Amino acid sequence: MQFIKTEIEGVYIIEPRVFEDERGYFFESYNKAQFEEAGLHYDFVQDNQSKSCYGTVRGLHFQKGEHAQAKLVRVLEGTVLDVAVDLRKGSATYGRHVAVELSAENKRQLMIPRGFAHGFSVLSDTAVFAYKCDNLYCRESEGGLRFDDPALGIDWRIDVRRALTSEKDKQYPSFADFETCF
Repeated sequence: MQFIKTEIEGVYIIEPRVFEDERGYFFESYNKAQFEEAGLHYDFVQDNQSKSCYGTVRGLHFQKGEHAQAKLVRVLEGTVLDVAVDLRKGSATYGRHVAVELSAENKRQLMIPRGFAHGFSVLSDTAVFAYKCDNLYCRESEGGLRFDDPALGIDWRIDVRRALTSEKDKQYPSFADFETCF
């Protein structure tokens, strides 16, 4: 596995070593020893999966306080633009984001530490998205930011005026109205 640092500390793009032949392909999507060798020490306790159609935006979501979650995200089918926004108070990159195209074809993953809001937009007809979390989900600790907040400057690579999103996601505050909890 190759661990590629992004411009935001703690966020990594992970490229697996893929073995292909006439039968198909094989790769390790996670290897605890290799992650720890790269300085990434996580104990994943929950796996999640979703399927979405083109133009869907899921996010920007986070868990607060003791229920904060680090996530290792990847795409099993299709293509998404995956986004992590730094919400770590005092961080040199507070309020900035990383956006990475993840697809079944490129097999890339994104490692997002605790203290980030996370979301993705679906760029293909459909996408199956999977991720590991290092903490269990807690409804009382969930939070979010408006995905279409111009202050964040995120180019979702879709027409956000026509984005398919949940009613809950539409109610989240802008970054300016956000009171950090990290």
